[in-house]
Amino acid sequence: MKTLTIVEQCGQCLSQPPPWHRLYCVGDYTFPTARYIQQMKYADKFWFARDLSKLLASRIEHPAPLITSVPLHWRRYIHRGFNQSQLLANYTAQELGVKDEVLFRRIRSTASQQGLTKPARLHNLKSAFTLRKQDFQGTVPSHIAIIDDVVTTGSTVYQLCQLLLEVGVKRIDIYCICRTPEPSG
Repeated sequence: MKTLTIVEQCGQCLSQPPPWHRLYCVGDYTFPTARYIQQMKYADKFWFARDLSKLLASRIEHPAPLITSVPLHWRRYIHRGFNQSQLLANYTAQELGVKDEVLFRRIRSTASQQGLTKPARLHNLKSAFTLRKQDFQGTVPSHIAIIDDVVTTGSTVYQLCQLLLEVGVKRIDIYCICRTPEPSG
């Protein structure tokens, strides 16, 4: 994945570049940031999103004028009580002085992505998302950032990028707290 932290691109990204322009992240999915994300998502510590967003925003030099988030299915939202990606989008947009909007809907409940291979993740997410069409009446923004807490294989953000590219968005950046690096050989 293209990132602005000093990391090597994986062979997959070199042979088949992803649909996004840049991926900004705080760091790899390791202690202590991985622990903060787990606590935020699974121990109801949603307030961690504010500090994690400050860390992320400090790494973004030229922010997109519009930030959007990865949607949760309504069942998962009710179970968790909040969408961690939406909280990160709200706080990161505030830190950067840009706008945030909910542009996507999750129209199909999916199994958790945790533990799935990249092909299984892509299959799991097929037709799971749609754009909220009312947001694209008129002028299509040329530059949008999608924010998520963790990018593992990029399957989720890949699906969302495809929807944005279909309506004419020219540049997409990905903002995340952590990325899971490719296993070293």
